[in-house]
Parts: sequence; structure tokens; C-alpha cells
Amino acid sequence: MTETAPRLTVSTRPSRTPRGVPGARRIAAIDIGSNSVRQSGADVTPHGGITVVDEMKAAPRLGADLDVTGVLGTTAMERAAEAVGRMATLARQPGATRIEAVATSAVRDASNGQQFVSRVRQEAGLELRIIDGAGEARLSWLSALAHFDVGRGRTVVMDIGGGSLELALAADGVLDDLVSLPFGALRLTERYLRGGSGPRAVEKLRKHVRDALKNVLPRRDWRGAQVIGSGGTFTNLAGVHLARRGMLVARNVHATAVPREEVEHILDMLAAMPADERGGVTGLNPERSDIIVAGIAVAAEVMARLEARDIHVSRYGIREGLLLEIARITPSVADPGEARERSVREFAERCHYEEGHASQVQRLALRLFDAVGARLGCGPDERQTLGDAALLHDVGYHINYDRHHKHSYHLILHAELLGITPSEQVVIANVARYHRGAPPKKKHRNFSGLDKDLRDRILRLSAILRVADGLDRGHVGAVRELGIRYLERALRITPRPAKGARQLRLELWGAHRKSQLLAELAGIPVEIVAKNGVVLSSTEVDAIEG
Repeated sequence: MTETAPRLTVSTRPSRTPRGVPGARRIAAIDIGSNSVRQSGADVTPHGGITVVDEMKAAPRLGADLDVTGVLGTTAMERAAEAVGRMATLARQPGATRIEAVATSAVRDASNGQQFVSRVRQEAGLELRIIDGAGEARLSWLSALAHFDVGRGRTVVMDIGGGSLELALAADGVLDDLVSLPFGALRLTERYLRGGSGPRAVEKLRKHVRDALKNVLPRRDWRGAQVIGSGGTFTNLAGVHLARRGMLVARNVHATAVPREEVEHILDMLAAMPADERGGVTGLNPERSDIIVAGIAVAAEVMARLEARDIHVSRYGIREGLLLEIARITPSVADPGEARERSVREFAERCHYEEGHASQVQRLALRLFDAVGARLGCGPDERQTLGDAALLHDVGYHINYDRHHKHSYHLILHAELLGITPSEQVVIANVARYHRGAPPKKKHRNFSGLDKDLRDRILRLSAILRVADGLDRGHVGAVRELGIRYLERALRITPRPAKGARQLRLELWGAHRKSQLLAELAGIPVEIVAKNGVVLSSTEVDAIEG
């Protein structure tokens, strides 16, 4: 069975029975890596939808000292086997019909790997499958295929575990090559950074990685490819990056785009700190603070080899690829933006949004954007951000009418929306929040903690959305089109009635009441012009009742 981009929706609360579509079955995937052991339990529908309902993690560091001894340590094996046993119990209690456990770099490289396989069989009652590096890379690719637009151009999916680096190379959505190298964060930390992460040690590590990449990653073929990173190195990198931008409110780091220069800045910052001091860095998991430098150094070298502008972070990886494999689902390549559009609309439908009003406000907002956005300083990429905010601006009604704009903010902020970066999701949530009520102010905590670029985006898009929402004040779609003229002394907006609309008094009043922020940013008054020539100027808003 082949389905288009199954949705992997994450919930932190275990569910006792399969939810959603009748016939869903529960499965579980366990990934045993060199640094950590992770489990995901999910419900799979007959149509290929996958909903992750529970997750569990342990960090036994199974691959510790493996480079030196060639074997898995007894204590580490005990900790790892016990963790797998707990995870198997967790999966079986709510009725998992199949549990699949795979082991990666540490177990396949160790001379006593089969001894660990036996321990897992005894402790958890599972037959542990050891997969090779190509298998790891392929599972990471499956996961990326379900969550990112990879159908056009070249894509490199990079997974950095504790023991190895996996690369999946694809062109136009078709796999071209799978590469595995022994460049895991734990392995390289033990090899190069035991004595600290000084400049010479880090450069020696990077040179080793750099030289090896020349033989497996032809720059001519893969220069400028889209790069997707999965694994703890990347989620922690994204966490630090978002914290540096004031984005502590972001629900998760999935789809964060981290610029290459920011990767280098964060690497320099963390390498200059002692490991125990790194544990206090906002956005970084303290449990990973001792191996994060090696992981980011590998990522930086891959990006340099590809001359990549940024890296897109996936919170999904081998486990999710394994879930897809267990369920026998192969995600098909989605058209660019398709997953995002579907995800936004499905979220709106779950919130029982008023489709007619939302679509009308979206249409009017985009018309305004096309006419005045560039003059306000908007970039082309902000158009879709505005469109999504317009479609979702009233989802807060799902809770109640009072303060529904603030409810919209919280619902959007915590929604699972595919194809949208955390920073953009925060912008969408804020733009929806400011479609009514007071405009953005620095005393508002949700706004003041953001960096200037994000605050400016919110101001610009909120100003447009407020007017667009006012132009459908009656929720009846009375405005057919807008005449928009940017004059030297004013921005003139002339609503034209839809067929059957007798008058636009409510829409004129609504747009007029919400025009002040747009006038402030445009630097000239906004005039809402009636069919009979009457002009309502933003300079007179305070004199209007209501």
C-alpha cells in the first residue's frame, strides 16, 4: 500500500486504545543506538495514517569506549537491555500488535554484539535486528520523505548518531546513494575531544571528516543540495538557535532552518565552553552537552562540502522510518507545499472554523499584500505566512468567543503543522492573535521576547490582516474586490460589492476601525472609500464609536 506523506502526529500522553479511524492497529519501534535508546508507539490506520501516541528515551551510552576496546561494556549492555525491556512492556500494555527493535552502529561494530542480542531476547522477549549503515540511511530517508518537500532538486538527508554518520542522497525524490561513515558524535568525542574542545582538537576532528567526505560526496554533483538533518545533534542545534532568537515559546524544533553561518557561530560558542558549562546553555539538553561539539562539527563539514546555505532540522528519524516500514507504507513524493496546505486546513477543520469567513479574509488579505506588501517591507515568503494566519485567525472560537484571538494564538502555537518552521509558526500564531484587539506592543510577553526581525514581520502582517478581517465584518462575503491606490498623501482602499450585496456599511466601518496600524507602518493615512465617494480616514478612527 502506498500513501501520500503519512502524518506522524506526536502526543506525549499514552493512549490505551487505538484512536481515530476504526481498524487502526498499534505498533511500536525501538531504535538502539550508540548513545541512546528510543521507542515510539503509534496507531496505524488502514489508509496509511500514522499517529505517534507515546515515546520513551534512555541514554545508556552503549557505544562508550567501543573504539578502544572493540566490545560493548557489561554495564552499558545491562542498562540498555533493561531500557529495551521497559519499552517493550510499555508497548505491550496498551495493546501493541507488533514491536520491532533495531540496533545500529555500536552493536554491529562490537565483537560481542550477538551477546547483547541475546540479552535483549532474554530481557524483553524481542528478536533484535542489526541493520547496516545503508539501512539506517534508508530509514532516515523514509522519514524525511514523509515530512519534507523533496520532490524537486537534490536533497541530502544527514543522520548523526552516537557511532556513525549516515547520508541519503536523492534527486527529484528518487534515492541515488546511501553512505555510512564512522563519524558519530560519541565516537568522535572519545577519539578527538577527551582532553577538551580547544581549537586545535576541533580542527583536527574536522579535517579528518573533511578528508573522508571528499571520497564519498562529489561536490560537483551535490553542491547546493537541500540538507535535512535528523538526530539529537540537530534537534539540540535547533534548540540553541531558536533560543538565541528569543524563540523559547516554539513548541518544537521540527523544520527549523539553521543558516550555515549560525551553525559555525554555535559551534564556536559551545567549543569554547567546558562541557559542564555547556549544560546550562538554553536550548541544549544537558545530557548531550559533552558530545554536542563533535556532532555539530560533523554537520558543519558536510554543509561546507555541499556549500549549503542552511540545514532543515527534522525531529523525526530512524524510528519513524521504521514505523513506516513496519506498516508497509511508502510515502510518495508530495508537491511542494502540499503537505503544508493540507496540514493547515485539517487543523482549521479540527477547530471547526468558519470556512466561508476564513477563506474570504484570506483572499482579501492576500490581495492587500500583493498591493502594499513590498512597500511595507514584506518579502515574498511572507505571503504564505499571511495566508495561513488569515485562514486560522478565528480558530480560537473553538474555545469560546471571548478573547478568541488569544485562544487562536495558543492553539496555533501548539498545533502540529507540517512544512512550517517553528519561527514561522510563532509568527502565524501572533499575526492571528493581533487580528483584533490591541495591536502588538512590547509589554506583551508573547511579542517582546522575539527578535526584531520576527517582531517586524508580525507588525506588517497583522496590519494587513486587521483590515482584511474588518472588510468581512458581517461574515457574509459582501466584498467582491478591492480597488487599491497608493497615493502620495494616502493609501486608498475601495471595496467593491459582491453580486447581491446591497451595501457595505458594516464592512466599510470594520476596515476603517482596524486601519490605524496599517497607516502607521505605511507612513500615510489609510482611506476606506465608499461607493458613493464618502471617505473614512484612519486619522478619524478615535472619533468613531464601537
